[in-house]
Amino acid sequence: MANSVELANPNLADMSSDFLYHLAINVPNTKDTSELQKQFGDVRVICVGGTASRMRELAIYLGKTLNIPNSAEPVDLCKQGNRYAVFKVGPVLCASHGVGSSTFSVVLHELLKLVKYAKCQDPIFIRIGTCGGVGVPPGTVVVTKDAYNGLLNNEHEIFILGERVVRPAHFHKDVMLAIVACGQQSDGFDTINANTMSTDCFYEGQGRIDGAVCHYNNEQKMQFLQRAHAKGIRNIEMEATMMASLTLQAKVKAADICVTIVNRLNGDQVCGDSEGKVPLSLEQKKNFEHRPFLIVGRYLQKLLSN
Repeated sequence: MANSVELANPNLADMSSDFLYHLAINVPNTKDTSELQKQFGDVRVICVGGTASRMRELAIYLGKTLNIPNSAEPVDLCKQGNRYAVFKVGPVLCASHGVGSSTFSVVLHELLKLVKYAKCQDPIFIRIGTCGGVGVPPGTVVVTKDAYNGLLNNEHEIFILGERVVRPAHFHKDVMLAIVACGQQSDGFDTINANTMSTDCFYEGQGRIDGAVCHYNNEQKMQFLQRAHAKGIRNIEMEATMMASLTLQAKVKAADICVTIVNRLNGDQVCGDSEGKVPLSLEQKKNFEHRPFLIVGRYLQKLLSN
């Protein structure tokens, strides 16, 4: 039986109105959200990713894949907010979240409230992005099992009211396995489930040696990456721990699916350096970025046909 979202915040019940500021969506009466339900009540899946352009491409792709009428030119429903882009294609929302957990957490809180007010039934949140691989070839699609922080602990850390709060960070097992099962041998790339390391920094936090500041050497970097690999971590990005933790707190199903665009055990640069040590062209990178589209498209075809 389908259920509406009930968020873990009793204070929402005392609010007569709510302005989802960063989405530029006003909820003037939280006791009567019928207009919001008309616009968003049919949403079953919320896909999120870094950039507005990629989410627009995803919206167009899913419109074709799911045979959604009038989806060739999706409209940004949150353009007035000037921060995040949100496109609707039938029962799917495609929203941008920026880079890293800080920008993502802002829009994720507001998207969670949106599906609550719209009375969406059992919505599923899916993040689609790129990442660095750890011991897997570029182009591998990784669906996250457990999310690890920069200390290589399976948890998310947040500071609330001057206190350090630690919460679990794992994704819904059934959703993860269902998405992984959508990979096919004929794809020409592997779709795997594995652990993910999520950091607050792209450079030092991920052990790169090509940032503006670096006080460790390549040998120390490799030792750290090998420790991560020993914990079953096969990719590194910047959003998984927060997403896993927050969706667990909100009691909604979620998944994180990313394509690797570099094997960090071989180097740090994404699209090659002057010596060509990482020979991934921009065209190949673009091709890789669409691989999660294919997998998620298949998953949504199965999900929405039930």
